[in-house]
Amino acid sequence: MSDIQIDRKVLSDLQVVMEEGYQHLLETFLDDSEKRLAQLHEAKSAEELSMAAHSFKGSSSNMGALALAELCRQLEERVKQRPLYGIEDLINQIDREYADVRQLYRDECQRVAAG
Repeated sequence: MSDIQIDRKVLSDLQVVMEEGYQHLLETFLDDSEKRLAQLHEAKSAEELSMAAHSFKGSSSNMGALALAELCRQLEERVKQRPLYGIEDLINQIDREYADVRQLYRDECQRVAAG
């Protein structure tokens, strides 16, 4: 697994605030992230790409996935520059980072469920 940047304090704070809703919050984030990732891959315009990157950045940041949020921020900035050559590399980085985040948050769901 790569060096994932997860803010554990954000997760523990969310768990305190959400209590029983914490596991559902994690699952909702994962579901939403799958949709946002699909939107990144299916975007037909720079505007669609920017909107998907922006929403993914916000949710990732709120959930403590800092490296993922940063990659989405970079993509959001990159989309403003023409031409869009090389943008696939950033999307691939987001894919890889999200794969790591997804596993970590699934593990967190299982930990909470077992607790």
